Amino acid sequence: MIREIIHDTFILQMKSQAADESDIQTALDLLDTLKANSEHCVGMAANMIGVSKRIIVFNDNGVYTVMFNPEIIKCSGAYEAEEGCLSLSGTRKAKRYRSIKVKFENEKLQSRIKTYTDFTAQIIQHEIDHCNGILI
Repeated sequence: MIREIIHDTFILQMKSQAADESDIQTALDLLDTLKANSEHCVGMAANMIGVSKRIIVFNDNGVYTVMFNPEIIKCSGAYEAEEGCLSLSGTRKAKRYRSIKVKFENEKLQSRIKTYTDFTAQIIQHEIDHCNGILI
């Protein structure tokens, strides 16, 4: 189900709680909402639809990916990016890394570790910031 995008900075600044199997529908709604906004958005976090859980979704070069409880465990290649956000107007500068290693659970809640680079890594970092209550 496509959900309304949250613009309230109070909600967006709240740290998200760990996600579990009871949050599968939230992940599906988040994915539907991302696809419905694909002209303007490449990634979303659950708090952007008003659910304070550590779930992100993103478009990885045409492949939609869901991550439960993502955590960056290694990063390299720092640079400064300028990013926009579907929940906030304008753009902001953010420190990002060209390569990140992420520990997460997939849509079947199986633990995974994967390395991402370049723009996909930037998207993931932005969405994890949302989970941590950091406004971008």
